Amino acid sequence: MYYIGVDLGGTNIAVGIVNSKLEIVDKGSVPTNANRAGELIVKDMAALSESLLKKNGIALSDVAYVGIAAPGSINSEQGIVEHSNNIPFEDFHIAEIFKKYLPVENVYVANDANAAALAEAMAGVAKGTRDSVMITLGTGVGGGIVIGGKIYTGFNGAAGELGHVVIEHNGRQCSCGRRGCWEAYSSATGLSNMTKEKLTECNLKGIPTLLNDEVEQSGGKISARTAFNAMKRGDKAAAAVVDEYISYLATGIANMINIFEPEVLSIGGGVCNEGDALLKPLLEKVHYECYTHAVEGGRQTEIKIAKLGNDAGILGAAVLGL
Repeated sequence: MYYIGVDLGGTNIAVGIVNSKLEIVDKGSVPTNANRAGELIVKDMAALSESLLKKNGIALSDVAYVGIAAPGSINSEQGIVEHSNNIPFEDFHIAEIFKKYLPVENVYVANDANAAALAEAMAGVAKGTRDSVMITLGTGVGGGIVIGGKIYTGFNGAAGELGHVVIEHNGRQCSCGRRGCWEAYSSATGLSNMTKEKLTECNLKGIPTLLNDEVEQSGGKISARTAFNAMKRGDKAAAAVVDEYISYLATGIANMINIFEPEVLSIGGGVCNEGDALLKPLLEKVHYECYTHAVEGGRQTEIKIAKLGNDAGILGAAVLGL
C-alpha cells in the first residue's frame, strides 16, 4: 500500500507518495497562492496528488489514506483547520473538501509542526523511541511532542506551541502578543535581531567589527548566518551574539527536557547547518541547566540534529494514519 502526504505551507503545497517502508517514491510542489479561496487551494492539493499517482502508475485503490500537514490549530478528529495565521482558513473542513476532489476513504489532518515531529519519531533521528520532542528554528520556533508514539495535542488540539513559553519576563516583544517568548530569542528571526542590535551598538561606539564586512558581502542583509560567519573569522562582537543566542536556546531546550524527559530531542531548521559551532556549546549549556545533570550515570535525553529536512512535512503527513 501507499500513503499520500500533503505538506500545506503558506508559500508552497508539497505532495509526496510514500511506500510501506516510509520512503518517498515521488514528490512535487505547486504555489499555494494563499490569498485565494480555500477550496481552490484544496483542489490544487488533490490535483497534484492525482497527477503523481498517474505519473507513477499507482491506482487510487492502492492508496491507504491521505494525510495533510497544515499550519494552525487543527481539530484532527473532525479534519478541520480551526484557525491559521498563514493561510486564511477559519473553521475550514479541509478533509471533507479534499475527498470531494480525490475520492479516498480516509483523510487525516494534523498541525504541520506536530507532523514533522512524528516524522522524526517514525523515520528520522528519534526512530525507535516512544517519547520525543522536536524543535524547529525558523522564522519562529515551532515544536511537536510525541508521547507513547502519538502526537500530543492537548484536549483542544492546540498543544505543542513550544516557542511561546516565556523565558525572559517582560522581555522582547513576540509576534503572538506576549513578551519574552522563547521564539523571540531562539528563532532565526531572533538571532538576526540580536545581530542587528549588536552591529548598531558597535557602530555607535566606534567598535570595529567584522559584522559590517559580513553584511556588506551579503548585499546589506543581516541573516541568522551573519554572526556565526563573523565569529568564525575571530570577531568578538559576533562571538558575544552567538553566545547569547545559544544561551537562550539552551534555556528553552532544558525547560523542554525538564518537563517532558524525552528519549530524543531533535532540532531542525537552517540554524542547525552551523554544526558543531552550534551544537558543542549548546550541549554543554543544556547539560548544566537540566535537572537530571546531577544524576550521575543516569539516563539523559539525547539532543540530535533532525535529519528529514524539507521532507519532514510530507513524511509526517503520510504517517498520520499508522
